[in-house]
Amino acid sequence: MNTEQKRLSRPEAIDIRETGAPVNGESQFSDLRLFFQLHVFENCSDPKLIIETLEKGRLNAVLYDDLNHLTGIGVLLVAEDPAVLITESRDLLLKTQETPDLSYRPEMTMIGRTYSSGREPNLEEWLINKPRQNVLNPDFPWAIWYPLRRKSEFYRLEHRERGRILGEHAMLGRSYAAGGYASDIRLACFGLDTNDNEFVIGLVGPELYPLSRLIQDMRQTEQTTKYIESLGPFFVGKVRKQFGAHP
Repeated sequence: MNTEQKRLSRPEAIDIRETGAPVNGESQFSDLRLFFQLHVFENCSDPKLIIETLEKGRLNAVLYDDLNHLTGIGVLLVAEDPAVLITESRDLLLKTQETPDLSYRPEMTMIGRTYSSGREPNLEEWLINKPRQNVLNPDFPWAIWYPLRRKSEFYRLEHRERGRILGEHAMLGRSYAAGGYASDIRLACFGLDTNDNEFVIGLVGPELYPLSRLIQDMRQTEQTTKYIESLGPFFVGKVRKQFGAHP
């Protein structure tokens, strides 16, 4: 077997770490990331039991009132370890069974993980601190959460073309953030979502209208008009209580 055959017979080493932009010529790598999971319930006449459960829990969390279901609530859990997320979610669901009328809406469950694009100047800030700060910010009482899936055609585009298309989308989001209208939490959910969605997006801000307007404006981008297969369902919530200090 010659050298070329030996090279082809060996599997390439895979690096699954998150990567950021080089700092002082040194690349940034991290194995840290956050997992977010949203659970949605209806017929919640009194969330007292859920509040007590979240207060005793080990995780950062947010309790939302559901805009589209007057007796509905949403519970967002945040963890670095997905195993802890499972344990805390099960404890929560067991407690909710003590409230007979409360019903779980599994079709609204969303889960995702923070990820990097390779261009972040501060990798840990992007993966851990910023998304946690956004969901726990007391000045951001409104939130819209939704999953999405791209068309397969997008992944067949050249890397540079994909970057150009995503750049238009990202620039719009940065403009809203710079104006203080909205901040986002971008999560990947490849292989995690029961409906084969690829991303979960959270938009948070001081008022609801700018979040809706941002989604409206994003509908006009090339990514959305040409390469989005599906969006939603949408959960629209107003914070009732946040658990864990704002970092």
